[in-house]
Amino acid sequence: MSSRIEPLAPAVSSPGAVSLTRGVTATWWYTLTAVLFIEVMLIGAWVGIVAAMDFRVTVVLVVAVGGLLWCASTLLLLFDYRHRIDAGPGVPWRRLAVPLVVAVVFGGVAGALTGSWQLAVMPLAQSLVLLNWPRGVRFRVVVAATLLLVALAFVDSATDALGMGIPTWLPGAYAALLPGMTVSSLWFWDVMVTLDRARASESRLAATQERLRVATDVHDLQGHHLQVIALQLELAERLLPRDADAGMEQLRAARVSVDEARQGTRDLATRFRSVPLSDELANARDLLRAAGLEVEAVIDPDAAAAPASALGPVIRETTTNVLRHGGGRRARLALTRTADAWRYEIANDAVQGAAVGDDGSGLEGVRRRIDDARGTLEVHADEEEFVVVVTVPSNAEEVR
Repeated sequence: MSSRIEPLAPAVSSPGAVSLTRGVTATWWYTLTAVLFIEVMLIGAWVGIVAAMDFRVTVVLVVAVGGLLWCASTLLLLFDYRHRIDAGPGVPWRRLAVPLVVAVVFGGVAGALTGSWQLAVMPLAQSLVLLNWPRGVRFRVVVAATLLLVALAFVDSATDALGMGIPTWLPGAYAALLPGMTVSSLWFWDVMVTLDRARASESRLAATQERLRVATDVHDLQGHHLQVIALQLELAERLLPRDADAGMEQLRAARVSVDEARQGTRDLATRFRSVPLSDELANARDLLRAAGLEVEAVIDPDAAAAPASALGPVIRETTTNVLRHGGGRRARLALTRTADAWRYEIANDAVQGAAVGDDGSGLEGVRRRIDDARGTLEVHADEEEFVVVVTVPSNAEEVR
């Protein structure tokens, strides 16, 4: 069953989980810089076009400085887009009014000075593409913006607004590519956020399902025994005044039922703990990988025959230690068999600058378990790697 990794819940705050969060954040900054790069390159192209048309220096400065201000204003739209999944329905027009006004003013002034309809509309069209539209609406906005900019490029070309020496395909190509390239960058960010949330939701769902399964088993077991005990005690209460021997017999039966309930609870706990070592190691490997670590695993084909009661808790505890105290980059798992013993090894990269040692309460618990199984525990630590090696006899189950 999938519940055996539930004790490793602290992985949520592990260095590996933090590295995944950093990866998502890095993706966001990549998306933001990609969109800004496209916009700045577009402004640079327009500055080159305006300069080539021999406009006055003031016109060139208006296009250059105004364009950079408009690019800076789109940061507000991008930061609002970053939290689009958590945002409510609709578009917060009041909060986004400033960048839209900047786009209208810059486009209007630059378009009027240069006589270009495309330059006049382009800033507003790009700003509208960056808004948090619903999925179907955003597609229509992108298509409409692309067609409009291409059409205006042909209008500028037909009216010679850009001058005879300027290639007519240059602004048209930029106009056609701008909305599509912007949306592709935003789509990549959406995919990363969706995948990250799905990973977190899957982990929470697995833990919730396992808790529900355990709760159901405990409820069924305890509910049955408690109902029997209640009936036996009620019957004893009725019989004691009339037939003391019969009443005492029911009390003894109730005590037996209590013992059975206790034993059933222990058996249930043992059943959840007694997971084949191959499954334990597979779960540990998958959990470490889900936390963002590069994991190398070597599992003996006969791992299911290893002493689960001795090594199972050790695997869970040492995996938790890696998630809590490791560097969060790599780990190595190995379970191999020798002539008369099983050897388990787990290694991980150490946190740079952190003190390493084997005096933690987790390793002390591992040491006690291994001592009970008449095994050995070795800990090797240096500045780069922390290694725990456990060896237990093949007959550890019988020893215990």
